[in-house]
Amino acid sequence: MAELLSEYGWLLAGMLAAGCATGFAAGLFGIGGGIITVPVLYAVFHALDIAEDPSLKAAIGTSLAVIMVTSIRSLAAHHSAGHVDRDILLGWGPWIAVGAAIGGAVARWVPAEALAAVFVIGAFYIASRRVLASDAAGNKRNIDLHAAYLKIPVGAGAGVFSALMGLGGGAVGVMVMTLAGRPMHQAIATSAGFGLAVAAPGVAGFVLSGWGAPGLPPASIGFVNVPAFAAVAVTAGLMAPVGARLAHRLDAILLSRIFAAYILIAAVLLGIDIFA
Repeated sequence: MAELLSEYGWLLAGMLAAGCATGFAAGLFGIGGGIITVPVLYAVFHALDIAEDPSLKAAIGTSLAVIMVTSIRSLAAHHSAGHVDRDILLGWGPWIAVGAAIGGAVARWVPAEALAAVFVIGAFYIASRRVLASDAAGNKRNIDLHAAYLKIPVGAGAGVFSALMGLGGGAVGVMVMTLAGRPMHQAIATSAGFGLAVAAPGVAGFVLSGWGAPGLPPASIGFVNVPAFAAVAVTAGLMAPVGARLAHRLDAILLSRIFAAYILIAAVLLGIDIFA
């Protein structure tokens, strides 16, 4: 055991730390935390001499599994504070789930570089919207988010996009809701629930599409690595309510700027690792 810890202890410590950061971010920003988990798990798998393609896909699939835990914990904390729009959650959830299932199912046939490009470009776009937003607490457009012409294509598209990025859908959800005129705190609280709509079908898709794939990290079920999921999920589940409680106390504009900064950093780090 001592020899095992001396060889892999730093990797375990990294995953536990990533779990803390993931859970805290999930509660604070209403996201699944995958934008932190994916780069960290990719680095861990790559450090274990796993090839680039299975490393990234296992990182994404495992991240989605963790998101099931963080979303439930984060949503519960936000709901208790009374900020969740239940109608939006129920109206958008099924379409997000359909998109996530499609994204997970096609993941096996998407090259690692393409997945990384989706992740990096998507993260930069979302961050730029937050940085450039003149009123992070919500603009005055008051777009009807219940309209079928909006929730069906945008919800399904967000599900595909989020599943391929290993995210919980909250990053897209926060952006859409604030653009539609919803307050930042309500957008974060409601988007926390999008994670479960993305993660459950997304995980199923990554398990099936990765079943029997060559070169996976040890103890993987399809593109979901069980030891990494356990290590990250435990600490993430503990920290999600902490982040949610802090979100309720922060100014909306400050919260928006912090959100943009952290996803920009994650995108840059993953982009450098894949393309440099």
